[in-house]
This record gives sequence, C-alpha cells and structure tokens, in this order.
Amino acid sequence: MAKKSAKGSETIRKKTVIRNGKEYTYWEARITTGRDPGTRKQIQRSFTGKTQKEVREKMQAAAVEVNQGTYTAPQRMTVGQWLDIWQRDYLGAIKLSTADGYIRSVRNHLKPALGAIRLDQLRPHDVQGFVNGLEGLTPSTVRYHHQVLHTALEKAVELDYIPRNPAARCELPRVEQEEVHPLNDEQAAALLAAAKDTNVEHLLAVALFTGLRMSELLGLTWDTIDFTTGVIRVNKQLARAAYRTPDR
Repeated sequence: MAKKSAKGSETIRKKTVIRNGKEYTYWEARITTGRDPGTRKQIQRSFTGKTQKEVREKMQAAAVEVNQGTYTAPQRMTVGQWLDIWQRDYLGAIKLSTADGYIRSVRNHLKPALGAIRLDQLRPHDVQGFVNGLEGLTPSTVRYHHQVLHTALEKAVELDYIPRNPAARCELPRVEQEEVHPLNDEQAAALLAAAKDTNVEHLLAVALFTGLRMSELLGLTWDTIDFTTGVIRVNKQLARAAYRTPDR
C-alpha cells in the first residue's frame, strides 16, 4: 500500500508491499521525461530506493538531464545485442575487408568480454578492464579492438541509446614506432639474384624500385604499364576475399 509522502516531496512516496507473506518498505519517485510522439501522453520514469534521500537524488539527476536535453531512457539491451545490431545494420558503407575485421573483433573479443553487460550500464572502468585484459596482444592490436568498440558505441550515442561513449577516455598502450631499415645496394642486389628465374622475380623487382604495397603489386595488370614511357599507373588493388557465413 502507498503512504502519504513527506511534506514538500509530493513526487516521492513511501510504499509498503507484502510478498510471500513478508512486508517490504521502500521509497518511489516519479518524474515526467517527455511525451509520446504518437499519443502525446506524458512519459514518466520511476525510481525506487531504500531511503527517501536515495530516490530524491536519482530523480534530481534525471531532472537535470531532462532540462539539458541529454536524458536517455534506460535500455534493456545488452552490449552484445547492440553489437549484433551494429554489425548487421551499420557496416554497409565500409569496405568488405574492413567490416570483416570488425566482425571478427566483435566475435572473438568484444562480445566474450563485454556482451553480457547492459548497454546503458557499461562504464568507462568496464572498458578499461577490457583493454587491460587483452594480454599477449601488441599495442596496435589492442588499440584496434578498442577502436572497434568505440565506433560501435559512438553509433549508439548517435541513436540516443546511451548519453555518452564509455570508451572515450580509456588509457591505451603506447605504440612504439619501429625504425625502418631499408635494404642497401648490396642487399637489394643479393635479393634480386636469389629471386632470378623464379615466379616472384619481377614482383620483387617492382616492389624494390617502386615501394608499392603488396595489394597494389598484386593488382597490377598489363594495361596499367606504359612500356614506352616507363610509367606504371596504380589504379586498383587486390585484397583477400572476405567470406561471411549466415551466423555472422
């Protein structure tokens, strides 16, 4: 049953219920967070707690967000469910190979570690714990998985599922820049000599003297080479095909 609230706290009620023959008392507060766009009826959110002070603080915090336009209704969706929606519906505009990498990251790392947490309850320390737990991976790989998560959560923010991105302020491992040591003349000559009369001879020669990436080298066709002027036009790449199974 409901009891009259304290004076000056009309939106807060003290309630008592009986469950399995046992009496429980708690406090409840209600606040209007907006209107249903279809019915125009008020949308209300209730807060419960053991003390009047606890529910008042919850209500006041929500009221501030409503007034600032940053309030987001709580979602029952888990991080794993959101990641499934994100990879299914929001990766269509990126390269297939990039999307394939995102999907592997979600399947092998993000969902096992964070998938069971409710999306609206994911906190920065949860994300930091995930990052810290990626032991044995290189700093650049750790940063990659964090970036995938950050991108997915940023879309959730954009769609108003969560008010802010909990992956935004993580401490990430530092990536040390490795010094590049190009082959000297003697080493380049030795490499070409070793490759002579093999099926990679010409591939290595073009790589040595142009600096093209592997995907660009494999994408070269005869029509991109002008033997008169000695010019190669790089206008396509050959990448590994990405195959997706129905469960992905």
